[in-house]
Amino acid sequence: MKQALTSAVWIGAGNTLKAFGGNNFILPPRKRVKLRVAIASDGHYGQPQTEYSARHSDMVSWINAENAARGVDFAFINGDLFHNDITFLAPVKKHWDQLSMPYYVSHGNHDMIDEENWTKTWNNSWHYGFEKKDIGFVVLNTADEKGTYISPDVEKTRQLLKKYEQHKQLFVFMHITPIKWTDNGIDSREVVNLFNNQANLKAIFNGHDHDEDNVKEKNGRHYFFDSHIAGNWGTKYQGYRILEVMKNGYILTYQMNPAKKEKVNSNEL
Repeated sequence: MKQALTSAVWIGAGNTLKAFGGNNFILPPRKRVKLRVAIASDGHYGQPQTEYSARHSDMVSWINAENAARGVDFAFINGDLFHNDITFLAPVKKHWDQLSMPYYVSHGNHDMIDEENWTKTWNNSWHYGFEKKDIGFVVLNTADEKGTYISPDVEKTRQLLKKYEQHKQLFVFMHITPIKWTDNGIDSREVVNLFNNQANLKAIFNGHDHDEDNVKEKNGRHYFFDSHIAGNWGTKYQGYRILEVMKNGYILTYQMNPAKKEKVNSNEL
């Protein structure tokens, strides 16, 4: 099955990257895939003068089409689910509850809500971890309830990384990138040092920077971005990223421009 990809990257032994470009990338057979994840961020539900409701309906439809076609074990929405006003929390959750697979979320700087009420809504706090098919996942927080950018809690990060250090593969989700290599990044040096020393950490997934849809590297660690769901700035398309972990240990991640693949998604390959 061929799918046109914005970019595709293999992560192999030693966290080395091998990139594939162009529209003729052929996905590996589904039977080789151990776990498949759809990652999107920055819906900004409720932002004035944006088509936030329609854009969320589009994204839910696209991710559900991925599930119907090739399967998605879970989706991850990586921060800025709503735009500042807490009254938009319930309606954005109704959108994501329409996903046909389990999903998890991270807290973003525009998600202006205290941790207690966030936890009541999403059943997970600002820092948490989980595992799927013996693969570890850690979620970190990068903003306070007023929207101020902050570094993840170092001690909570250390504890979570240690909790999942026995897994062969570990992935981190956090809304704001912890390195000041974008206009909207922040320097979280202690957290980055923890990442550098975590042998099983394969990739970090960031949102926040709507105009980024690529990968950046620091000290052998790879930080991936995924465009945006909605909002009033960023890449010219709504995008999401796919993560595929193979049974042989290799990892494939690629960025999708679903609007240009509308026919494929609607045909539910």
